Amino acid sequence: MIVSFHRNSMRAVIQRVSRAEVRVTGELTGSIGRGLLVLLGVSRDDREADADYLAEKIAGLRIFEDGEGKMNLAVGEVGGGVLVVSQFTLYGDVRRGKRPSFDAAAPPEQARKLYEYFVGRIRAAGLLCETGRFQEMMQVELVNDGPVTILLDSTKAF
Repeated sequence: MIVSFHRNSMRAVIQRVSRAEVRVTGELTGSIGRGLLVLLGVSRDDREADADYLAEKIAGLRIFEDGEGKMNLAVGEVGGGVLVVSQFTLYGDVRRGKRPSFDAAAPPEQARKLYEYFVGRIRAAGLLCETGRFQEMMQVELVNDGPVTILLDSTKAF
């Protein structure tokens, strides 16, 4: 008998931006100019190793143009910042209907811990890192530069 084990992974939607900000009830909680907006989803199966992988990958993503117009530079090399916003809806599963199920999303206590750990890893990479507020209704405004949008997950499914 073959047993298949499918592990959920930490997910991120990364957008190269010319500016981005997040507000909670009208209050500005995070703002960057040129840089990366990272929407981060934490699954029930995630561990610190997942956050380490994504933080390293995102800090090193070469999606900014060099002097020749080629995507060859990382966010730190262009003096950019990172705005990280928690987003459990990245685990919205609509395969069985039209109303999303969020069963794969981590419970709030676990998700908060790994979200904060991820933010710490981005800051440890020497990058300016702004955030939203965990488990709050947020309004995110951004100007996607390119547009450039990259999907990442910690199990390298995409």
